Amino acid sequence: MTLSRLHVFFLRYLPAILCLLALSPSGAEAADQPGFVHDGTLTICVNPTLPPMIFVAGTDASATAGVDIDLAQALARYWNARLVVTPMDFVGLFPSLAAQRCGMVISGIIKLPEREKNFDAVPYFDTSLAIVARAGTPPVSSMADLSGKTIAIQTGTSYATRIERENQQLAASGRPPIIIQQYPTEDQVVQQLLIGRVFAFASQDVELYYRQKQLHGKVNIILTPDYPEYRHFAIYIRQNAADREKLITAMAALQADGTITTIQKKWAINGNDRTAFTQNAQPSAFRWNTFLSALQSSTFIKGAFITLSIAVLSHLTAIVIAIPMAITLNGPNSIIRQILRVYVSVFRGAPTLLQLLFIWNALPQFLPVFREEWFTPFLATWLALSINESAYQVEINRSALSAVDKGQEQAADALGMNRRQVYFHVVFPQALRIALPPTINEFINLLKTTSLASVISLQELLAVTQVQVARTFEFTEYYAVALVYYLAMVFFFLFIQKRVERRFSWADRQLASANDT
Repeated sequence: MTLSRLHVFFLRYLPAILCLLALSPSGAEAADQPGFVHDGTLTICVNPTLPPMIFVAGTDASATAGVDIDLAQALARYWNARLVVTPMDFVGLFPSLAAQRCGMVISGIIKLPEREKNFDAVPYFDTSLAIVARAGTPPVSSMADLSGKTIAIQTGTSYATRIERENQQLAASGRPPIIIQQYPTEDQVVQQLLIGRVFAFASQDVELYYRQKQLHGKVNIILTPDYPEYRHFAIYIRQNAADREKLITAMAALQADGTITTIQKKWAINGNDRTAFTQNAQPSAFRWNTFLSALQSSTFIKGAFITLSIAVLSHLTAIVIAIPMAITLNGPNSIIRQILRVYVSVFRGAPTLLQLLFIWNALPQFLPVFREEWFTPFLATWLALSINESAYQVEINRSALSAVDKGQEQAADALGMNRRQVYFHVVFPQALRIALPPTINEFINLLKTTSLASVISLQELLAVTQVQVARTFEFTEYYAVALVYYLAMVFFFLFIQKRVERRFSWADRQLASANDT
């Protein structure tokens, strides 16, 4: 084609091409993107412990599946965006949404007026609350029949508030209240029923229908309370009228083109199959195949490596912070010394979990830079544990420095050493011998403290274990695997501690023998 013909072609067809591009689906979807879609990315916060709404598929803790994931993927396609899934503990979902760590929370959460005071909610699937007891327990007619009985619920859910309202009515009629026990994850809630610690637990019906093969007929729905406020799952976003309308429009489009119906059929989220709760319960048995497979799986090895890495990095950082602090605290009184005393008191007095949650969820609200993708759960845990551990390590270092005889410092001064030489050649070597055993002991405690990081979605050893338990309900096998890994790491460092203590004990005996001669 000659240049003149190309020129004529573009003049004739360019307007039509531009119109087609303007009317293409990707162009329309991009124009309709809500404000919580940033740089072409839709980030959602989930707690993957409620099948079939959201759960971990297989042994990879980062591979989530379920109704909510399929729906989120459909929304991302509609808005021509890339989907990023951020798993975390249930109690961290709404704080993370408020801190703008994600644009949506879609994790099998009920639409409730109390939550809509702070967030916008768009319903997407029907559900109902169910009270579940062990197989063979006869049905009850109302919540009042649970008076005086113990009910397990997941921490952070609205079930506790709703049961407390029932307790108020029971108290008015002179009857004992329903006893509430709260547990951090759904699988732990079910476990309390299976071992007989509670009479029943509260959950959503869709999960129970999905769990039929895992529970083996060991449970039975004894009541479905008629609570109008527990009728719908909802997607939650930060309050914004325009974004809410765009989300409603997107959901309507997915309903109209059959996407939502297809998802419903795929996961069979309906109440038509209650035969699971009439099957004969199968006896519990330790599954050695599951245990051995998990013991050598890459998922648990990676979880243990992350646990060990965060413990080592945090403790090394704490030691670096604590040494100059200890020297200052042993020095003359000053404003800096008073500030350091307050630092030590605050971080030793505040619970480690609270510090971790503050850094992950509250800090981004004061400093937006901590909302960026670079501030990962690993970095947040490293920062939180380093600060917390430094407050304990500084006392070990300060005591070790104080235990060094002051006469040796004076002797070093008399030999003409400067302060740097005194510390590096006289004080530190002796203080190290005193501080090393308690330091290793403190590290072992820190190694176990890393399990708290599971609440901010760090996939360390305990988080991996909880995910696998929630997926399979094989409690004993996966807990046993986690126990083996923790004991292996702790025993290794206990061995190191014993060798260190024996080495320094030998050095003391040699020194004592030299002094005797």
